Amino acid sequence: MRDWSHAEHVQAAGVEIVRMAGVLRDGDMSAPVRTCPGWNLAELTAHLGGLHRWVAAMVRDLSERRYDRDGMDMGLPADPGGYSAWLEEGAKVLSEALLSQDPQAPMWSWGADKQVRFWSRRQLHETVVHRVDAELALGVPVLIDEDVAADGVEEFLDVLPYVRWNPGVAELRGAGETISLQADTGAGWVITVDPDRFHYRRSLQPGTVTVRTATSADLMQVVWGRRSADDYAVEGDTGLFGWWREHSGI
Repeated sequence: MRDWSHAEHVQAAGVEIVRMAGVLRDGDMSAPVRTCPGWNLAELTAHLGGLHRWVAAMVRDLSERRYDRDGMDMGLPADPGGYSAWLEEGAKVLSEALLSQDPQAPMWSWGADKQVRFWSRRQLHETVVHRVDAELALGVPVLIDEDVAADGVEEFLDVLPYVRWNPGVAELRGAGETISLQADTGAGWVITVDPDRFHYRRSLQPGTVTVRTATSADLMQVVWGRRSADDYAVEGDTGLFGWWREHSGI
């Protein structure tokens, strides 16, 4: 696995935003998004483009507090036919804000890392996951770069303990059971569920339960809940992984 810099996360996020805009350009914006129940593509796009602009505003100000996203004017077009172009414009807005600041400058975030660099990584993977949502909704092939996907799996594990809006995360405690996530392309992690917390390490070792996929791209979709149980192999304690999946939604 590679280690990423802030600038590389910013660049990759911009690429992903433009890529998603291209997916949406000729799509039916009223199409339901089955992986985000209750949303259609227009609502998904408004959510993601709004997030990019919300983050950009906080980064520009090095805000020490969370801005009220609902109270901000995101410039969303009245016609959903303009949403794709609006989303793409957000790539520049976000990138310029993120690159204008020191990656280690302190600011508010909802994760453990209270620095600008939290947001370059977070917005990359937020965008990748929602691009997958759009592609699944439109029935087009899902392709994720392996380096991006491997970092996406690890970022999921890094931020999961701080997902306060899902009370199930607080219940991810155990007696030392291990959940191994393995991609045939060579990336792997082992999660240990202890009485007081869970933690992970990079490892190719099997666990109490082992989940195997062909690629890191597949594995990223599994941990983010974008793959059904028919799309990956589980060895060992299947109930343990079912419990993990039930409690680890973001």
